[in-house]
Amino acid sequence: MSQNKILVLGIGNILLKDEGVGIHVISTLEKEGYTEADLMDGGTGGFHLLGFIQSYKTVILIDASLDEFPAGHVRVLHPKYAKDFPSQLSAHEIGLKDLLDACFLLGNMPEIRLVAISIKDFQELGMELSSEVEAVIPEAIRQVKELVEVLKNNGQE
Repeated sequence: MSQNKILVLGIGNILLKDEGVGIHVISTLEKEGYTEADLMDGGTGGFHLLGFIQSYKTVILIDASLDEFPAGHVRVLHPKYAKDFPSQLSAHEIGLKDLLDACFLLGNMPEIRLVAISIKDFQELGMELSSEVEAVIPEAIRQVKELVEVLKNNGQE
């Protein structure tokens, strides 16, 4: 990784269509050559990400969310603890929340922002996103870039 103090971490399983939207956002940012923050494909989360997350001052997570919003709804949250996340962060919800609780318990919790993208199904096999979710990738990218700029301007980089 570089000397950036902000990590943009896409979470998801690209084999389960919309559930992999976080990875698709990271892939698009990489293709654009975005360098204002470090980018990482975090796959389906898990404790192997603990060291990476703890090495940053701020982490922006991008993940699919099973919630009451229509598919493709993008929102930015500022969760402090696992209980502050949407009730269902797609198929890997427990692993990601446990990972963040581990950071907290170890006393090395970065500042967390979550770009949650609403989906309606996380069990359908396929590598392509639904049209509703694919259409909001530019909005999710805009939100990520805006967050990075705000965080840098607030001295959180």
